[in-house]
Amino acid sequence: MSIPQSGGGLIENYDQLAGLMESGCKPAAEWRIGTEHEKFGWLTDTRLPLPYGGERSISALFDALSDRFGWQPVREGEHMIGLTRNCANISLEPGGQFELSGAPLQSIAETEAELDNHLDELRQIAEPLGIRFMSLGAAPEWSHAQMPVMPKGRYRLMTDYMGRVGTHGTQMMYRTSTVQVNLDFGSEADMVRKLRVALALQPVATALFASSPFFDGAPNGHKSWRSRIWRDLDASRTGMLGFAFEEGMGFQGYVDWVLDVPMYFVYRDGVYIDALGQSFRDFLRGELPALPGEKPTLSDWADHLTTVFPEARVKKYIEMRGADAGDRAHLLALPAFWTGLMYDGAALDAAWDLVKGLDAQTREGLRVAASVSGLQGEAGGVRLLDLARAAVALSAAGLAARGRGEEIYLAPLRESLGEGRVQADRWLSLYQGEWGGSLRPIYEAASL
Repeated sequence: MSIPQSGGGLIENYDQLAGLMESGCKPAAEWRIGTEHEKFGWLTDTRLPLPYGGERSISALFDALSDRFGWQPVREGEHMIGLTRNCANISLEPGGQFELSGAPLQSIAETEAELDNHLDELRQIAEPLGIRFMSLGAAPEWSHAQMPVMPKGRYRLMTDYMGRVGTHGTQMMYRTSTVQVNLDFGSEADMVRKLRVALALQPVATALFASSPFFDGAPNGHKSWRSRIWRDLDASRTGMLGFAFEEGMGFQGYVDWVLDVPMYFVYRDGVYIDALGQSFRDFLRGELPALPGEKPTLSDWADHLTTVFPEARVKKYIEMRGADAGDRAHLLALPAFWTGLMYDGAALDAAWDLVKGLDAQTREGLRVAASVSGLQGEAGGVRLLDLARAAVALSAAGLAARGRGEEIYLAPLRESLGEGRVQADRWLSLYQGEWGGSLRPIYEAASL
């Protein structure tokens, strides 16, 4: 989840809404790669989730990271809720999932170095305290009641609202983890082309990175339960964005959709003000019930953009949001996969040719099939295994064209395609075999 945004001053005209996203356009030489990943902290003696406070806690880790490694605290009231350093930040998901939002980097090799440095710093501090971090798409055993609640006003509001609008919202907030990559665009047309390819191929990413076959202590019938959760969370702010494939799509089309998504909050002076279910359109008119007579700033708009959760999200860049968290190799494969597809013109053109014939029903069908069956899923006569093979080959070609040797980071995906198996299949095989139906070994096995 995002920290409060800094977008700018008072919104004086409607064009500024699209303008905020359009301001992200930059020449290809300035395109960067920003990787984010979440992970579950757990106590090695009890296998319980890491609490926020206490001697062995998130707070203790934050203090040590700040004292020993130069991370600067981010506070909400009296609580430290994040850290920043050199354009990167560490933040907390609602259930204490520890998230690194990496700096904008030029290559996957730099992403690898950033990830390894982050994990090394964490190990130095966490392991003497009996704390480890496992990387899976969903917590395999912990119940909702066992999850800690982070002291963030945004999450208190969201928790209440999620219970009213969907059936799986609090599961997403407290018991799932993802890896995503944020990539740049050069123009409005480039944004549209990348968004369409990103949306159409998110089911491929879901299938390739599926790692959440367990929930509440047992197999759940899905390869990616995290993806299943997103399908029944809040239909007004999630999904495959069918409008993005319509003629005339651009920044304004995305703005119009976001304006119709009900608000969560307004952030003022360190406090999250309840605006649940209210309209940003009313806010623009100075008619928001939460703040009568007050009009929004661009920072308010930037905050509102963080409260929509489609499979690919537009801000000043595009976020690829369809993948479960996984092992180190997969945390690097995810940015490599999308960079290869998005940052080489020939690969992007070929990727669009691959998916432009898919209709909305097939795209949604593949999304469902990926969550249930992983690479063995299919919809509308399209097999995910075939689509994934073609997409990974295009990504490899795009990475090769960049001339940085980044194709090596696709190795775990090539292995999955060769076997027709993904991380979830491996976990299920271990559970049904040498683990004898126990999930106790998964904590160590899935730790970074």
